[in-house]
Amino acid sequence: MLIGSVSVVIFLAVVMLKYIHIEVDLGFNVHLFATVNAVVNACVAVTLVLALIAVRLRNFVLHKKLMMLAILLSVVFLLFYIAHHALAGNTVYPADAPWRSFYLFILATHIILAAIILPFILFTAYRGLISEFPRHKKLARITWPIWFYVAVTGVIVYLMISPFYS
Repeated sequence: MLIGSVSVVIFLAVVMLKYIHIEVDLGFNVHLFATVNAVVNACVAVTLVLALIAVRLRNFVLHKKLMMLAILLSVVFLLFYIAHHALAGNTVYPADAPWRSFYLFILATHIILAAIILPFILFTAYRGLISEFPRHKKLARITWPIWFYVAVTGVIVYLMISPFYS
């Protein structure tokens, strides 16, 4: 129940960002938040790979620490994502820009999968933390590749849209 509630609240908060724009001068370019997010997403992707290697090497203690780090980094990402979109609004990829179709495909798959992955991450972590390892492993086989894809495509989306920040 708690995992579902947290997932719904975060999803709704992110959806509401489309309607929220806060005008405040922070004394720096608010797109710095997006840059930090790209770095954090890259760190999540690397951490997920290291955690996968650790579990394959049967180093479960290291695996658990790395997965907790990936979750913590994802929380940091979420906070900076909310800050960036609340302060900067949305940036549109120009219709005449090269790679627009590729960008829109990556963005669409990234958004859809990012919207559904949170409860999977939380349920997978929960199963591991309560030592329900067969269920944890079954969920992780679904969760890990989606989470990894979302992290990597987050960096790609940033690299493609950042030249159009104003």
